[in-house]
Amino acid sequence: MNLLEARGLGKAFGGVTVLQGIDFDLRAGEVHALMGENGAGKSTLMKILAGVHAADAGEVRLDGQPVRPASPRAAQDLGIVLIHQELQLMPDLSAAHNVFIGREPRRTGGLLLDHARQLAETRAIFARLGLQLDPRLPVCALSVAQQQMVEIAKALSLKARVLIMDEPTAALNPEEVEELFRIVRQLRADGVGIVYISHKMDELRRIADRVTVLRDGQRIATLPMQGADMDGLVRMMVGRELQQAAPQAPDLRSAAVVLEARRLNCGRAVRDASFTLRRGEILGLAGLMGAGRTELARLVFGADRRDSGEVLVHGQRADIRSPADAVRLGIAYLSEDRKALGLATGLDVEANLLLPSLGRFTNKLGQIDRRAGQAAAQDFVQRLGIKTPSLGQTVARLSGGNQQKIALAKWLLRDCDILIVDEPTRGIDVGAKAEIHRLLRELAAAGKALIVISSELPELLGLAHRILVMCEGRISGELTAAEATQEALMALATRREAEAHTP
Repeated sequence: MNLLEARGLGKAFGGVTVLQGIDFDLRAGEVHALMGENGAGKSTLMKILAGVHAADAGEVRLDGQPVRPASPRAAQDLGIVLIHQELQLMPDLSAAHNVFIGREPRRTGGLLLDHARQLAETRAIFARLGLQLDPRLPVCALSVAQQQMVEIAKALSLKARVLIMDEPTAALNPEEVEELFRIVRQLRADGVGIVYISHKMDELRRIADRVTVLRDGQRIATLPMQGADMDGLVRMMVGRELQQAAPQAPDLRSAAVVLEARRLNCGRAVRDASFTLRRGEILGLAGLMGAGRTELARLVFGADRRDSGEVLVHGQRADIRSPADAVRLGIAYLSEDRKALGLATGLDVEANLLLPSLGRFTNKLGQIDRRAGQAAAQDFVQRLGIKTPSLGQTVARLSGGNQQKIALAKWLLRDCDILIVDEPTRGIDVGAKAEIHRLLRELAAAGKALIVISSELPELLGLAHRILVMCEGRISGELTAAEATQEALMALATRREAEAHTP
């Protein structure tokens, strides 16, 4: 008998059907992957199981008995726990407080919190997970990977039998992914049923027992992961073939240098970093988390103040003291956190596209030419294939891939020549990822100069003409597209090769 079953689930929002006749089942002690493009219905299905939404049709059974959790707390009481991609923790409270938030052990007839018992029970859960972590530490002092473990510990404290994990490795480095997989395998061995949502094919091949593919709110297939054809899964997800363009490495040695950084320093985050970027080039920036990649980009963009060094734009020394200075010089920066730093998600599509270019559509009296602005915004929606019901749609209601296209389009509308793109495909599906890659290649072919920062080595190998590798704030090496392999990049990222050549 299945641990959890969903039969004929349907859900609509505002008259738009997002789930239609979905069947899904989960066995005790298995990892069941859920795949699909953004907007396929994965999140809605999981939120119904976790009590966030109520289904319009169909039923959910736990141990063969119908259940209809009316809230996340009701689902947790049943042993169904959802760990969101954006972790739901309170940063100023300790790990132990977060594990037992709202369910704190009490003493003296329930009048006082029993801190000693809370610490002891948290330590016991951490020990079960094999975690060497002080439960008294505030969550804000923990790494993203450690915060993820606190969320898992919280689920275990709820006696979770069904654990739903949404993109759990999105912000983890390879070592942290291995640690997460160790714990997932342990939970599986303990009989926990795990629903694992991810767009990363290589991860799913290693960790999942079965996979269910959704497309346009419908279940396309459920099959064993072992022996599954990865290209076939992609075709099921997107309903079409994805064209994988081969990496192109044109000879750019004679192309003009549009950006040069000379010996940039900022504390220990960036140390003595120098590089050049040429017109029409995609320059990759690799390295483990904390290596200094984003910090280097922020220095160039003026978001952080450098201790020393200089930046040249088109051969001229640039006095970049703020992002506004960088934008005036034609430099754009797409943050890795598009929701917090790249978009005004509470505003509509048109507003987000026009924000960096308002001066272009404003007369001397401060009046905005709405007609011209709308025409320009609509042009970029069509050019980039942004899927939105209208320019008035709130950005927060769009898929991650469409949000990323808007974050890119706003700078193209501004006509920036130099684009720094940090984690361009984090958290978006394979179909949207292929479209973003195509757009980046087309921009380079049109003469734009791009710096692409990515934690996914295959992404850099497929996009970049040249790759810089950072380690501990320094640029530890440079590889051409012809020289670059995952092994060579990792060697430089961990300084093994650099140390081997140090006199």
